[in-house]
Amino acid sequence: MPSEWRNVTVTNEQGDSAQLDVRISGIGGRADHGGDVQVITGGGGYNELWNTGRWHNAPTPCIPTGGLNGTSYYVVWFWLVPENAGACATQAQFDLPELHFRYLSFGYELRPPNPLSTPAGIYRGSQTYTIGPGLDFDFGDRVLPVGNTVTLNFVLDVDHILKVEVPPGGNRVQLEPQGGWQGWLQNGRKPTRLFRDQTVNLWASSQFKMTLECGAPMGNTCSVRNAAGHQVPLDVAVTLPPGLSDAGGRLVNRLPLRLDGSGTELFQPSRYIDRKPSTLHFEVQADSVAQMLEQPGSTYNGDVTVVWDSAI
Repeated sequence: MPSEWRNVTVTNEQGDSAQLDVRISGIGGRADHGGDVQVITGGGGYNELWNTGRWHNAPTPCIPTGGLNGTSYYVVWFWLVPENAGACATQAQFDLPELHFRYLSFGYELRPPNPLSTPAGIYRGSQTYTIGPGLDFDFGDRVLPVGNTVTLNFVLDVDHILKVEVPPGGNRVQLEPQGGWQGWLQNGRKPTRLFRDQTVNLWASSQFKMTLECGAPMGNTCSVRNAAGHQVPLDVAVTLPPGLSDAGGRLVNRLPLRLDGSGTELFQPSRYIDRKPSTLHFEVQADSVAQMLEQPGSTYNGDVTVVWDSAI
């Protein structure tokens, strides 16, 4: 039996390809010998026709499953086949007037492609085995098949998820100094920066990128402005949960999001991310805060859109 691993290329309609491995891991069926073994052997049953116990125990290197059924005319069996087993052979102790396999069955083992690195789609591929003396399935030089090939057709459906869950109220982000505004209101201590960390929950099973869109762009980032039109930059960064890395394989910690998308073109999972917390960091730097404090009584607003995009 072809118990060694063989590579099968599977391809989807978009032309993406992946590789799975397959091997034959079991063999069985019904063998008919066409005569009464009790007459041939003097009354020992079907197993007597072969080296003692070979159908029940399986010839090495095959492994028995513990089951055997049949009569003095036929036997139904199934053996397990280890990797790279080669031949599993048992020798008849008498000449047989006839031997044929009424039917055959086999088991196979698969090593599918890693779905985390496989684009979504329906993948198809096939593996063909030959049957006959000296071929993939070889049942002896005098056992000839009705058909000399068997083809396994594989269909793999890869369906990815990319989902972001923003908690209630999480779309309204209020920037504050460290410890709140009490230091400014009670002691006149000027804040050095304004920030807010917003947690969102993330599901991801494949690659994605992140982009930034702004209501009022300023340079390569967003901004907030007051009613008088005074505008300061608003920095946005992201921290992703363990199991996600950037294109260089690094963990993602406070990675800046920019309008041109640089640095966030590719994030890839090493495992399935199932509702893990991710953090968006919003911050106005110290020099900009100093400018804002020169506009007393002002309220600064801005719109920021963060996009998680599975189209790489």
